[in-house]
Amino acid sequence: MAAVVVPSDITILEEKKKIGNRKLTWLESFGLMGMAPFMLHLHYSKLDKSDKRAILSRKFDADDKSEESAICKKRQAAISREVMSTIFMWDTAFLMSGLTWWSFRRYNYQSRLVALPFIFYGGTFVGRVIGDVVTGRNSEYGRDRFLASLPAKVYLS
Repeated sequence: MAAVVVPSDITILEEKKKIGNRKLTWLESFGLMGMAPFMLHLHYSKLDKSDKRAILSRKFDADDKSEESAICKKRQAAISREVMSTIFMWDTAFLMSGLTWWSFRRYNYQSRLVALPFIFYGGTFVGRVIGDVVTGRNSEYGRDRFLASLPAKVYLS
């Protein structure tokens, strides 16, 4: 039996509530550039880069006070914070690698090359924490984080 990929319930709700297209901010654009361009979908349980771009480019009515509209806006804001925090992850990793390269300037290049991947990898973790603090993602509610993790497509069984 073949499974068919269809939009999820939240995607249908967002399409129903949208009033037009929204221009992405430059921070969101750069954050999306720092994400992987593709994802292997076995169960369609995550959002990929194109799904996040589609969610962020929807415009919702600011005067609409319904619960459905509030859910869509909160989901969009949570995804926006997630995307913007990836900028800090990469910037911190490159900054830490550059500082390591500079601090090892008296040593030969082999010792620099040994330390660099470990510092870069550790810098991604430090950068995630910094990005979460700067964008306010560390203080968001669990509901908002859950809304941001809902998939855009699902299998129709």
